[in-house]
Amino acid sequence: AETAANRICKVLAVNQENEQLMEDYEKLASDLLEWIRRTIPWLENRAPENTMQAMQQKLEDFRDYRRLHKPPKVQEKCQLEINFNTLQTKLRLSNRPAFMPSEGKMVSDINNAWGGLEQAEKGYEEWLLNEIRRLERLDHLAEKFRQKASIHESWTDGKEAMLQQKDYETATLSEIKALLKKHEAFESDLAAHQDRVEQIAAIAQELNELDYYDSPSVNARCQKICDQWDNLGALTQKRREALERTEKLLETIDQLYLEYAKRAAPFNNWMEGAMEDLQDTFIVHTIEEIQGLTTAHEQFKATLPDADKERQAILGIHNEVSKIVQTYHVNMAGTNPYTTITPQEINGKWEHVSSLQRCS
Repeated sequence: AETAANRICKVLAVNQENEQLMEDYEKLASDLLEWIRRTIPWLENRAPENTMQAMQQKLEDFRDYRRLHKPPKVQEKCQLEINFNTLQTKLRLSNRPAFMPSEGKMVSDINNAWGGLEQAEKGYEEWLLNEIRRLERLDHLAEKFRQKASIHESWTDGKEAMLQQKDYETATLSEIKALLKKHEAFESDLAAHQDRVEQIAAIAQELNELDYYDSPSVNARCQKICDQWDNLGALTQKRREALERTEKLLETIDQLYLEYAKRAAPFNNWMEGAMEDLQDTFIVHTIEEIQGLTTAHEQFKATLPDADKERQAILGIHNEVSKIVQTYHVNMAGTNPYTTITPQEINGKWEHVSSLQRCS
């Protein structure tokens, strides 16, 4: 009876131990599956961050997971398989039926879930590294954009106001030619900056294609630069046209001034000579001398119509200058550089000559 009782106690103890192993397996399997169920969505979350700092934090969290959170679960999975195999061996030695875990908690189910976990983990790590590389590229491009935009904006500062100056309106012909040379130099400088504007636009486009989080401000700045560039081009062309138009007008006026001077000088000399002759005193002793003087005077009078035509022509040149000035709103910077003889002076001397002639 004592031996039988011991055997019964031993069998009961073995059964209790097996029951405990079964309970432990079920709990461990449930906990492990629940952890995998919670972890996989976190690993499958591919929502990108806007900043490198945020993505670095995600990478740090992932490293903590690999270093701190996963290793204990690997141990639990190994322990689960050991417990399962130990339990099955004990049951077989006790001639007991094999242990069948609850539905979905077989070792194969655990392995399948674990495989899904590691697949998600692998994809998450690749995504993290790709995103960090993308953000590094974005940060580099954004900084490059800011530098090029700042350099360009610094160069364009004040250029629009400079191109809108009306300094040519009061310039002399030599000053206009100097302004044209200066403008040609600016046009060369402007053309040299075309490449930078194209680079700025290309970088902005790449930032858009890479989904840069601050693309709206980049696009706004780029658009402002492009609009200003177009305006600079239009103002440059407008100023060149104004300079060239003014140059042609001043060249025309310069030619008229030169022609005026060339004709006014001899005409002025002729009038001064005539006034001197008409005011000269003379002594005559014979009729022949009187007749000679009378003939000379008549000959002088005969030249007056042609002289008047020359005067009118000279004044016409001056009037043509005045007409150009009024028609094209030219602000003359000075007087005729080739002569000091004015139309008023010519008219005054002509009146004097005519008066002396009538008195003679």
